[in-house]
Amino acid sequence: MELASQLLPIDIETLELDMYRTMLLARRLDERMWALNRQGKGHFAVPCAGHEATGVGYALALDPAHDHLAPHHRDVSALLVWGITPRDILCHFLGKAPDPASGGRQMYAHWGSRRLRIFSLSSVMAGHVPHAVGVALAAKYRRSSIASSRGKGDNSSEEHSPRDDALTVTWCGFGDGSSSKGDVHESMNFAAIHKLPIVFCCENNGYAISVPQKMQMAVENVADRAAGYGFPGVVVDGMNPLAVYECARLAVERARCGEGPTLIEAKVYRYLPHTSNDDDTRYRTRQDVEHARARDPLKTFRAQLYTEQLLNAGSEAQLERQVGEQVEDAAAYALAAPELSAEDTFKYVYG
Repeated sequence: MELASQLLPIDIETLELDMYRTMLLARRLDERMWALNRQGKGHFAVPCAGHEATGVGYALALDPAHDHLAPHHRDVSALLVWGITPRDILCHFLGKAPDPASGGRQMYAHWGSRRLRIFSLSSVMAGHVPHAVGVALAAKYRRSSIASSRGKGDNSSEEHSPRDDALTVTWCGFGDGSSSKGDVHESMNFAAIHKLPIVFCCENNGYAISVPQKMQMAVENVADRAAGYGFPGVVVDGMNPLAVYECARLAVERARCGEGPTLIEAKVYRYLPHTSNDDDTRYRTRQDVEHARARDPLKTFRAQLYTEQLLNAGSEAQLERQVGEQVEDAAAYALAAPELSAEDTFKYVYG
């Protein structure tokens, strides 16, 4: 029970089942988006298959009511934990007006929600990392200003909350290709100097689109670079949601206590092409992909739940039905949702 009780008011069995349910929903949504793309109904798909365990693991280690999220573009499972609904995801994918990220203005996987404190990533990979550092800097300033006002005898009628004494944490996700860009290096250096409450998470699936890791960097682990900035770097099995959760929990608490950043490298595998516009047969064999499927996080975590007697054939079938109904509902809603109107196209763009 220790793993869950340190952060969440639920037992480990509930945590594991919530993880699996969310991972399954993310995978089934991913499959539906891929099918809609192949049917000509969805223009651009960015699959998340293989990344689900990382997203759900770190999202459950954060506090969605207070923390900030600058997600990796494959973090569908994290977004589901954070409060983005299946309907939201498919409306965003289809570019429909109810899309909460941009009202149908941006291409898929540009997540964002002011209400949920989710910051959009840039089409130019790694452009969102300096933004996340800015959010973390603001959180540090905010706590400093609260402490300063109390020190001056501020008699504000607002009730003091213990949360005011803790730092709001920003989680920033990016890929191994992004980690080789200057935006990431400069952001980590700045965050280290100022001990900002941020966790950097590199979701390393081994390919920067089609470029294998060995052709874009000379190190085996991206996390090893953290030592050069002066903060911890940790490698974790990104296909194991519990391992990610525990690693993320420690990094989040470190940031919340004012001890500065951590770089987590989650080793994952992308099962489908980089996007629906990519032909991954040109840079990896089908044998390589099938071999990697032996470590599919859904497959291995499901087996663990069977071993722990938290899942059986009956409960799994029921869960598949429930998830299938959610996906069907989301698809029907999004397909029938209105398109962005012509008069609203430039809303928020020009005054």
